[in-house]
Order: sequence, then C-alpha cells, then structure tokens
Amino acid sequence: MLIYFKQYTHSSLTILSLSLLFFISSCKGQKKEYDKSRPPNIVIILADDLGYGDIGYYNENSLIPTSNLDKLASEGISLTNAYCPIAVCSPTRYALMTGTYPWRSWNESGVMRNYERSMIEKDQLTLPAMLKQNGYVTAGFGKWHLGTSFQTTDGQHPVGYGMFKADKNGANLDITKPVHDGPIDHGFDKWLGFSCASECWILDGKKIVAILDHPYYTTEAAQGTEHLEAIAMEDYLSYITNSSLNFIREQSTETSPFFLYFAPYVPHTPLAPSENFKNKTQAGQYGDYVNELDDSVGQLLNALAENNLTDNTIVLFASDNGSAFKISYKGIEDSDKRNRGGGHPVDIDNYPTKESLNPNGFIAHYPNGNLKGAKSTAWEGGVRTPLIVRWPKQIPAGIKSHQLFALNDVMPSLAGILNIVLPDDAALDGFDLTGVLKGEYKGLRRSVIVQSSNNIFGLRMGKWKFIHGSKRDHNSATDELYDLSIDPSESKNLLKESPEIAKMMKRELLKLLNSKRTNFN
Repeated sequence: MLIYFKQYTHSSLTILSLSLLFFISSCKGQKKEYDKSRPPNIVIILADDLGYGDIGYYNENSLIPTSNLDKLASEGISLTNAYCPIAVCSPTRYALMTGTYPWRSWNESGVMRNYERSMIEKDQLTLPAMLKQNGYVTAGFGKWHLGTSFQTTDGQHPVGYGMFKADKNGANLDITKPVHDGPIDHGFDKWLGFSCASECWILDGKKIVAILDHPYYTTEAAQGTEHLEAIAMEDYLSYITNSSLNFIREQSTETSPFFLYFAPYVPHTPLAPSENFKNKTQAGQYGDYVNELDDSVGQLLNALAENNLTDNTIVLFASDNGSAFKISYKGIEDSDKRNRGGGHPVDIDNYPTKESLNPNGFIAHYPNGNLKGAKSTAWEGGVRTPLIVRWPKQIPAGIKSHQLFALNDVMPSLAGILNIVLPDDAALDGFDLTGVLKGEYKGLRRSVIVQSSNNIFGLRMGKWKFIHGSKRDHNSATDELYDLSIDPSESKNLLKESPEIAKMMKRELLKLLNSKRTNFN
C-alpha cells in the first residue's frame, strides 16, 4: 500500500504589517482584555521524534487523530519545507535555542550524554535569554537535553558521565546541591523537567525534586533519594502539561508577556501512552502516544482561550527531528528495532520501501509519510519537520507555505517581530523570516544545511537536495542528488544525470561549512 501526500498550491495572501508598541497598561491581579499594544506572549511546542506524516493536516492518510494540531494549522500557517538542522534531538534544540548550527558547538554531532556540560557557551545569547532581557517571563517544561552540570560528593564527574546507561548511575551525586549550567543559567526564569532522560533526574529550577521512572535506566545507586517522588513514564506528559497549564493561568493576571517552552518527551521511545489513550488509534502504541500529545496541545490552546490570551499569543509547533519509526499499526511489536531508523547508510538502494515493510498491504501508518529515511538520517524523513505558527489577526489563517525555513530561524524571526536588534555574535545561522510567516512569497533563506547523527551533511537549495556521502569534506563514498519537486521520496539519485549541479552544491555546502556564519547572503 503506497501512501502519498496531498499537494497544496501556494497562497500569496498578505496581511497587514505587524505593529508592536512596548507599552504595558494592565492591572496586576485582574483578568485582562486583549491589548494589542502589549508584546505578544510566545508558546513554543517542540515534539520529540514526531514524523512529518503524523499530523492529519500534513498527511491525509495519517491514521492518528490529531484534531487539535489540525485546528491549530487551520488557524495559522503551516510550512511544508521546514527543517531541523540535524536529525537527532540535542543539536536541533541547540539550533532552536541559539539560531546557530550545532556543528559550530563543541558537540558537533550526536546527542548529549549523561551529565555533560552545556552545548551553549556561558555568554552565548539564547532565545529565552533574549526574551527575558526584553521583559518576558520565561518558563520551560519537559526536556532540555542541552547539558547540565551536577555536583558530587567526591568532586569527580558523576558516575555515568559521558554514557547513556550506567549500572551505578549517579552513585556519587549530591542530591541536596543545586545543578548549574542548565536551563536556568541560559535564560529561563522557571524550569520543570529533566535535562537528559537517561539521567532520570527531574529538576525544578536548579533543584532535583523527582525521578523519572524510566524502564531503560536506573537511579538505585544514588544516595539520599528517599524523599524524591518517582514519576512514571506514562504520567510524565500529564505532569508537565498540568504544570504548563498552571503557568498559563498564573500569567493571565500578570502585566508582563510570557514565553512558554513546552517540550514533551513524546513520541520518543519508550512508547508510554497513559491508560486513557491506549488502543485509541489504528497506529499502535506509537499512534496512541501521538494522539495523547495532541490532547495536551489542545489543553494548552484551551487554557489560552479560557484566559483571553489567544489573540495576543504566538503559538509555534514543530518536531526536533523525524520519527524513529518507519511503520506503525495496531498490534505491532514496538520494541522491534528493525523498525527503527539509525545513521545514514550509504547503501541507499537497500533502504526499506513501504512495500517491503508492509508486504501484505494491511492498514498501516507511516510516521514520516512518503519521505525517505527516519530519525538520525540526512534524508527528508529525518530532517524535515511539520512547522505550524498561529497568531490570530497577524498571521493569515489556513495557508501553506513552501518557502524554506529552519529551526535556526525561530530566534531571529521572533526578534524581528519584537523589533529586537540581535548582537553580531548571536544567531549566526538564522534569518529573520517574518515575511515567510506572513505568507509572503519570498524569504531570505536560499539554502539549509542538514546533518545525520553520524555526521553526514546535506544541502537543500531550491528544488535540489544534495547529500555529501562522506563525513564533512572527505571523498570516500557516493554523493546523492535529488530533485525534490518531482521526487520528494528521494528515490532516484540524479548524481550521474546532473553532475554540474552536484558539483555546484557540493562547493556551496563546503563553503558554508567552513564559513564563520551562513546568514550573510
């Protein structure tokens, strides 16, 4: 059974120019009416391993009910050519938070391991810090995964440092001491969630307050944890959702604008839908988990509406990379690792097709839609993200844009909306694409660099997608070239048919990789 995406034509709708005056005139303690002179609140929802084909608005063949995300898309703009800079979580989150490609950081590729120091340098401007400096109350809930330093009883690295799993994880942690170099030190007034899931420690600000009861990892060797609450995996989404709802309600009576970063650990493995959502979809536990995420999104949107915050709140939804799963269906064994993505194999001819995954043609869900690849790969299924932005009366409703956009662009675009001038050393690889968000035809971004988890780089430019088949700048493997305008599934390598285009794109990719910044054109 082949799955195809519905194709949409570009809309050239325009809207009235954005106008923001930074004068605040509400009274604390009273519910406010919508005040267009007040800077907009900002809510960013970043899913974890959600596929491009999971949301019904992007894929009419999705088997997962996503009514809240579909409604959000119908009320704003949905981007069809939005990209994560790398197909795994930590580096993508770095790009979102800093507007800079992750290969400029000390962690050039791959995800952060337990207890490692922050990817963000001490004086590096972040999105929450930028907003905080301009009067915003900033709060984050869920998953950080950009590094946090923990104190120990012996002054050494925590047991398990630099690993994903250690039998005596955290045995020398000093649970009573505050952490540092985490979310609070990089712009958040409030943080509730873990830094790295495999560490299992849930932080309230800089304090360890609970344990994520993770089936893959352990905290039993740590000392002095008896007073810490254990949060089961299937309860974690509701835990951070309820905390986010409380934050929205609290801020509804305040005079300062707020920034809410909602970063759930969904639908990342281990799949853990709560009891009320199990067996609700035809797409297995994976589909059930995405359906529960959609419900949490709906709760946040309802809270904005109930507190009269909808009109003056920008809501942005995206995923940090493509889905790790190539297929899901009712009754599938979710632990089957043959169904998981990984790396970027050079042997592109042997990559599984939908027919080989599903030879009997039974009803099935393909999380990445008709896109090739999955999480960790530089193919479209690994790096393209559904990206939805809603701001009533400011962003036109119900349109799709095919303009290039990257998560690197979120920070400078919000700066543009708020008339914030970024310093020269901030957001080195991001563009102010407020025009794209307004539904205008042209954007400033000519190209996007993408990256696999094992350091394979690619370049999207116009209709062309080039993948350098070797790591960084060596020539030990086959390159790939695709025309995405006619082959979004990257099924035919055009390297031999269009060698000059491939050479040009390779030169451009290497030039950008060796430049001090990429937003100079």
